[in-house]
Amino acid sequence: MSVSENEVRVEHQRKRASRTLAVVAILLVVIPFLFWRDTWFGRPLSDAELTKYISDTTKPRQTQHALVQIGERMARGDTSVSRWYAQVAGLAASVHSEIRVTAAWVMGGDSRSEEFHKALLKLLSDQDALVRRNAALSLVRFGDASGKPELLKILHASTVRSPYNGQIHFRVKQSDPVEQGSVLAEIKAGDQVVEVRAPLPGKIQMMTVSQGAQVASRQEILALSPAAEHLWEALRALYLVGSAEDAAEIEPFASGAVPEASGEIQQQAQLTLAEIRRRTKSPRSR
Repeated sequence: MSVSENEVRVEHQRKRASRTLAVVAILLVVIPFLFWRDTWFGRPLSDAELTKYISDTTKPRQTQHALVQIGERMARGDTSVSRWYAQVAGLAASVHSEIRVTAAWVMGGDSRSEEFHKALLKLLSDQDALVRRNAALSLVRFGDASGKPELLKILHASTVRSPYNGQIHFRVKQSDPVEQGSVLAEIKAGDQVVEVRAPLPGKIQMMTVSQGAQVASRQEILALSPAAEHLWEALRALYLVGSAEDAAEIEPFASGAVPEASGEIQQQAQLTLAEIRRRTKSPRSR
C-alpha cells in the first residue's frame, strides 16, 4: 500500500513540475512578445490610439510610433491623416530629440504642406545633428535646397569634443562602428565621471588624444566617419539639389578615394556627379 501511495505522490509531483515548466515556457514567449508589441513601430494603430499617442509626449516611443504610422499612411496616399498635420508640425518643438528626429523625417512625406515646410526650415538650426540631417533630407522633397550645407557636412567626418576637463578613458578603438548614443569615452576628474556619447552613427576614424591623457573642455578627442546609410542618403539628395561647386566634395567618393565607401556609395556618387554636370551644362541651367 505504501508503495502505491509513493507512486501516486511521485506522479503528482511530476505533473506539477510539468505544469510549472509549461507556464515558464509560455512566459518566456509571451513576455518578450508583449515588450516587442509595445515597442515595434509596425503594429497598426487605430485612429483613437494615434490621437492619444501623438498628443501625449510623456512616452516618446509611443509618440514616435504614431508618427511612423502617420508617415506610412501618407506614403499610401491616405489623405485622412491630414487631421494630425498641425500636431506633427508642432512636434518639431518637442523637448525630446528622438521625437524631433522622427517628425523631421515624416514631414517630408507631403511636400504640399506649407506648415510642414515652415517647420522643417526651423529644424535646420536644431541643436541635434540627426534632426538637422533629417530636416535637410525632407526639404529636398519640397524642391528646397536650404539644407544643402547640412547635406554636404554628412560627407565629412564629425569632430567629437570633450564636455569636461579631466583624464580620458576611451571605450572604443579605431575603426569601431558606433550607433548614436554609444559611449565613446569617459572623462574622470576626481570622483566625478562624465560619459562622452556618439552624436551620430558612424565609425571611429581616429583618436586625436592618447588613452589616459588629460583633456580640456571642448578639446577635440576623436573623429567620427559618417555611417554608410547617411552617406548614401546625402548623395541621393545632392543628385537633386547639388550644384557645380559641390562636385569637388563628391568626387572622392565617386573615384573610390574614400576607403570606407562601399561600391553602392561609389556608384551613387558617380550618378550624382553625372547629374550635376548635366544640369550645369544644360542651357536651362545657364
